[in-house]
Amino acid sequence: MKVIYKTLALAAIGASPLLGNAQAAVDLYNLSRPDMRGTARFMSMGGAFTALGGDLSSLNQNPAGIGIYRSSEVGLTLNLDFQSSNTEAQGLSDSESQTKFTFNNFGYIGTIRLNSESCPTFSWGATYARVQSFDRIFKGGIRNLGGASLSNYIAAMTNSEGWTPDEMFPSNAPNGWNPYMDSDAPWLSLLAYQGFAINDQYNSDEQFEGFQGLMGNDTGGSASFQIREKGYVDEYSINFGGNVYNTVYWGIGFGITDINYTQQTFYEENLSDAYIAAQSKSDQGYYDMVRGTADYRLSNYLNSNGTGFNVKLGLIVKPINELRIGIAVHTPTWYQMTDTYWGALGYDYRPGVGAAPGGGTINYADSYLDNTGVAMTNNGVSEYTNYNMRTPWRMMVGIAGVIGGQGILSMDYEYRGTNMQASSTDGYVYDGVKADVKEYFKGTNILRLGAEYRVTPQFSLRLGYSYEWSGVKQQAANDGLNIWTAGTLPSYMFDNNTRYITAGLGYRVGGFYADLAYVNRHRESTWHAFSPIVVQETIDQGSPSAKVTDNRNQVVLSLGYKF
Repeated sequence: MKVIYKTLALAAIGASPLLGNAQAAVDLYNLSRPDMRGTARFMSMGGAFTALGGDLSSLNQNPAGIGIYRSSEVGLTLNLDFQSSNTEAQGLSDSESQTKFTFNNFGYIGTIRLNSESCPTFSWGATYARVQSFDRIFKGGIRNLGGASLSNYIAAMTNSEGWTPDEMFPSNAPNGWNPYMDSDAPWLSLLAYQGFAINDQYNSDEQFEGFQGLMGNDTGGSASFQIREKGYVDEYSINFGGNVYNTVYWGIGFGITDINYTQQTFYEENLSDAYIAAQSKSDQGYYDMVRGTADYRLSNYLNSNGTGFNVKLGLIVKPINELRIGIAVHTPTWYQMTDTYWGALGYDYRPGVGAAPGGGTINYADSYLDNTGVAMTNNGVSEYTNYNMRTPWRMMVGIAGVIGGQGILSMDYEYRGTNMQASSTDGYVYDGVKADVKEYFKGTNILRLGAEYRVTPQFSLRLGYSYEWSGVKQQAANDGLNIWTAGTLPSYMFDNNTRYITAGLGYRVGGFYADLAYVNRHRESTWHAFSPIVVQETIDQGSPSAKVTDNRNQVVLSLGYKF
């Protein structure tokens, strides 16, 4: 494609290159954040069980909790989720809701008595648990892009890497050349160029000067978006534990995880007075840059799935009957991952009335053709990438007090690090992703509080609270950094603080128990259509964004039998 005159110059930035199709730092963070999930007793007490134990959820939190057991147990937990998301941007709001039914966990713990004063019992257990749910749907609109366009962002990023049209689509390419598979050019640049969202510029000497987007002087526009996320992280745990003199309880757990995450995104811009490439009616092999309307829609599909392995170690110390202190350490989960993905860009560019090169106005529709079509990555065939992923270390401490044999108060603190990492299947670490993790994210702090009161020997009441501080650095959250994404998916989301309020009740008769919990989770996030363009700590182009508020109400039922 050849454009004969220049209308807009974009700053090229010397930063990390556009990423390939393995996960970016923002994706690693999204996949590495477990929910508060477990049995109804565990959730109704805010998950503050690091020092308590004696619950099937111990196998996924502090494995030393298995050492508390004096008998065997089998149990399962059912979970009903009522989810709603509200999106707000520039005074426009929209909402979505959905209901999901899942199994939180199912497990068995066996205990044998050793007839030893120093080691009275030994226990082992196996459990299935859902530790993270990705389900979320939201959509919205941005009425005024304010000079920020996805096309201009892609043009600037492509220029920053120094790509030329002939490098992306060689004129002497052999038959069967597929730029997505046979070149190193970023897929988002290739797709945008094929879809006429970025266009090449030449000076009067026919020398290539760079790519430009569709938005320039006097261009106005709006946008709309829709995002659908679904998936889970399931963990299958095998734990072993015991106690020493009924004072020190220990445990070790081995977890095998199954992760499956799917994201479908749609982002559309509608621009007026845009700078579009259109074919001349008199010479249909020749493109000029003219003014007109530009409507284009970027669609993306991504599925990330894999299996992983981790180890958990824990201790609970009971210096007196009324006090327990717990500590647990979780190693990173090492995953073998496969991403499957595709992208498409549908476009409709129509010449209109605009400024003529020599002054005055001209109706370009008289001389130029409409330009419509669909560009697809890899000729419409889904592609996949295999890679390795590592989640952060997790460390937690807890303290619990027993009051008069009827009440329990517990408090936990958890720290989750930032040592997330992605690497190729042959072990090569993606240094750019590793550097982005350190630049965007910080350690996450989590506080959990729980209380239980036994009204009668059979009936108990419970309350809980949990607060998770955001692990995103302020500079990244406040558009102070270029945020790099992977493949053809330019959007990303930063979650803010997350709060849980919980309550529940329990009933026990003989060896049978039934627990019921209500859990409310409130989370606010900021969705970005694409990264801001930051040059020397100054925003050259902003990032269209929206505030997304999630509310999840859960009703959780656990049934079990101790014998």
